Amino acid sequence: MASSVGPEDRAAGARPRLVTRPLLLRFVTVIGSSASFFLLLSVVPAYAQSGPGGSSDKAGLATGVLMSATVVGELTAPWLAARCGYRLMLGAGLLLLGAPALALTMSQSMVWIAAVCCVRGLGFAFTLVAGGALTAPLIPPERRGEGLALIGVMAGVPSLVGLPLGSWLAAHTGYGPVCWVAALIALVSIAAVPGLPGREAVSGPPLGIFAGARSGTLGRPTVVFAVTAVGAGIVVTFLPLAVAPGHSGAVTAALFAQPAAATASRWFAGRHSDRRGAAGLVVPGLVVSASGILVVALTGVPVAVVAGAAVFGVGFGITQSATITLMYSRVPASGYGTVSALWNVAYDAGMGFGAVGFGAVAGFTGYPWAFVLTALLMLTALVPARWDQTAAREQRVTNSEDQAVTAEGQR
Repeated sequence: MASSVGPEDRAAGARPRLVTRPLLLRFVTVIGSSASFFLLLSVVPAYAQSGPGGSSDKAGLATGVLMSATVVGELTAPWLAARCGYRLMLGAGLLLLGAPALALTMSQSMVWIAAVCCVRGLGFAFTLVAGGALTAPLIPPERRGEGLALIGVMAGVPSLVGLPLGSWLAAHTGYGPVCWVAALIALVSIAAVPGLPGREAVSGPPLGIFAGARSGTLGRPTVVFAVTAVGAGIVVTFLPLAVAPGHSGAVTAALFAQPAAATASRWFAGRHSDRRGAAGLVVPGLVVSASGILVVALTGVPVAVVAGAAVFGVGFGITQSATITLMYSRVPASGYGTVSALWNVAYDAGMGFGAVGFGAVAGFTGYPWAFVLTALLMLTALVPARWDQTAAREQRVTNSEDQAVTAEGQR
């Protein structure tokens, strides 16, 4: 069979092609799931609060049910995928994410809203875990960091646009139209699923999620990323409350700067990982993240709030890219689903626990000192990060010695 690489590519020593037709189809499903999720993320709590007897408790319950269902779905997804395949699970996830949105406005009963949020949370979890497992085999190992970062960009841009757009649409067109838009985006993207590889892309015994969490090779990066995600949950939830009302413009700028910086730094970190490895980025990403939160503690200084949020975003994006790249590199293809589940659970659980814990602490210390304590908490993740570096270094030495013994035996 003729080679698909032309003479000019061989002469230039070209790297393997990154963007292929299956990866483009995967982009469609990433954008569809992310846009559908984030369009309604702030709309559903407002819808719950606007109903009869609406209150902030109802708004919080809507988000709490959504994220709790997402974590449950992420924990169960690898087990389900081992039985039905990742492609079927991705399609089911998009269906569960989109279809219930069509029915959301049928009632403002809290039971109904919670049921819709629960189903959509499970659907979003399935798209994250199954989609992540399907993505890894589509990316050449030599360009894994760059490819995963590109997927992160495809998921990050809809979040940047979807959050404010959803609120704007709800305010100007009502809740019904924005729910229909969110539903159709997810449902239409199902058309891209048949073009993705199915169960045959994964061989070998599956790796259980709890076994993966207990293993140091996956457990340590998971802990580091979860602790970093604590800061993300706090910034999104409490920055508008911590900054004086007269500085609302700074809050808006900070909430845009943080995800924008994270998206950009995730891309550059991915490219760096392909050239020099991802392990060396974990500690710098963690330190930069904590430094950003420490600067945000100056809540009375608008410039510091925006700069701190941006710095945190840079560190968070680096940590995102480095941890997911490391974890995929440490398992066979049969473990990709477990890696995707662990990483996403760390993301969602870190954000959720961070928001809850910060609220309790800030009630005693005030917001500035609560941000300082958060930065110190994040730095405690340097311990597992250093352990991971040491373990990886020892493993490389052991592998080199084994290879030398094997070569000697062959001679």
